[in-house]
Amino acid sequence: MNNPAPEKTFDPSAAGVNNGRYFGFPYTLEEAETVVYPVRWDVTTSYGDGAAKGPDAILEASPQLDFYDFDYPRAWENRIGTHPGNALCTDNSSWREKALTIIRAQEQGEDTASYAPLLEEINQACRQVNACTRRDTGALLEQGKNVVLLGGDHSCPLGYLEALAERHSSFSILHLDAHADLREAYEGFTYSHASILYNALQLPAVERLVQVGVRDLCPDEVQRIECSGGRIRLWDDYTLHRNLFEGTKWAQVCSRIVNDLGENVYVSFDIDALDPSLCPGTGTPVPGGLSFHQASYLLRCLHESGRKVIGADLCEVSPGEAGGDWDANVGARILYKLCSLLRACSEH
Repeated sequence: MNNPAPEKTFDPSAAGVNNGRYFGFPYTLEEAETVVYPVRWDVTTSYGDGAAKGPDAILEASPQLDFYDFDYPRAWENRIGTHPGNALCTDNSSWREKALTIIRAQEQGEDTASYAPLLEEINQACRQVNACTRRDTGALLEQGKNVVLLGGDHSCPLGYLEALAERHSSFSILHLDAHADLREAYEGFTYSHASILYNALQLPAVERLVQVGVRDLCPDEVQRIECSGGRIRLWDDYTLHRNLFEGTKWAQVCSRIVNDLGENVYVSFDIDALDPSLCPGTGTPVPGGLSFHQASYLLRCLHESGRKVIGADLCEVSPGEAGGDWDANVGARILYKLCSLLRACSEH
């Protein structure tokens, strides 16, 4: 990677600094080898609001981390930089209100045909956000940067996936989530958070989708998985825990999951893949889920497999209505691990 030598040093044992950059790291975009790219967007969220506030909540919490990581002992040497983020997402509240008009009408059983022009207006706004993300992340990739996209709702990574598909002929997606997100244009929104993996699969470069922790999905999504010819591999939460209850070791399960992936891997991490006690503010929490250590161990197994991780995202972190910092605290630690994973695996 052609990064200039850093002009400054970072003391991982000093007090955290709130300098407007993730983890309080001192590096500019030019000095960074790994870049956090925020997308503050949650327009089509179908239940709880707040994911658009996730990137800033994590930004505020992140300097409170201690920077030794037991999975990546020298993780603090990763020169992590902060991108200002998608410029079209400075305030999505007006778009959110427009989307809620359609969502509420559907929930009340109204005929929503008259909302077609408004629906197309929202879809076009989402399309423009995706195009901006595609340009921004593509430019970072051209500079040799590792990029971790930070949502926002789970619709946010599509533009980044498109940028990666322009540069890699094939890659797998390791998708950690409580939901399958395989609905086509959920609630009429082409770029719904519940449609992100359906949309990702329209990219020919995506050779396989491996889903882990799913425990809420509809019959159409089950049929889509079953009819995928093996392109979609589901490790649902019920089967995962049944295996554990019956004596299978988590290490064995993780090995099987990783073996389903190709050589190039993109990691898409929806925070609600975790037990909701770890992310109570997220928009669509579901009972069950992975522990923090189970998720961390799976990422470590991916690293140790020798596969190349080409990109990652973390989405659906929300401070919740109460505005607590627990979700951000957990999210910051997941983000730190994803940055470390990406750096460690980018040159395999």
